Amino acid sequence: MGKVEGGMKCVKYLLFVFNFIFWLMGSFVLAVGLWLRFDPETVSLLSGDKAPDTFFIGVYILIGAGSLVMLVGFFGCCGAVRESQCLLGSFFACLLIIFGSEVAAGVFGFLNKDKIIEDVQKFYVKTYDENNNGTLIMSYQKVLKCCGTISNPCSDTEPDKDCETGIKDFFNSKLYIIGYVGIGIAGVMIIGMIFSMVLCCAIRNSREVI
Repeated sequence: MGKVEGGMKCVKYLLFVFNFIFWLMGSFVLAVGLWLRFDPETVSLLSGDKAPDTFFIGVYILIGAGSLVMLVGFFGCCGAVRESQCLLGSFFACLLIIFGSEVAAGVFGFLNKDKIIEDVQKFYVKTYDENNNGTLIMSYQKVLKCCGTISNPCSDTEPDKDCETGIKDFFNSKLYIIGYVGIGIAGVMIIGMIFSMVLCCAIRNSREVI
């Protein structure tokens, strides 16, 4: 079997290093996704029976993509070291799938930001009107350091921020994390696809020469 030489050998090792970094980034994305899913504050706000689950859709996409990125990064390292067209081809195909998933997570986070916040606000207002001393309402007020609603604020002795505003501020920060992480990782994947295409072409050409 022909081996890549010269500049292409440099590309081979660059691809290996890139895939190792790629694997680390997959671990990071998975960690962020798990943190957003099991963050005690977020869970306490969305733990009601009729609580909207739209927020967690983007989180699940991140968790799935992060897990797949780790797996693909491992196979990419193996493919680069062994100069395997099969592994590199599979790596490239998986990158396309993950690229779509990460972009979807990022776009989902940005485009559905207002809807997710509105759903949570409506859920809070409805629950507050039914029982403003319930356990769930107490969780919102404790986590967000807020009280009441825009139309039914608390007295002057209570926190001066209503919980609808608190919900908006809280979930804005979480959704921006999903958006920036998803789109950021997708941008890095473009570099990986370019490296894998170059190395695949080099391997194929070296075999044709042999």
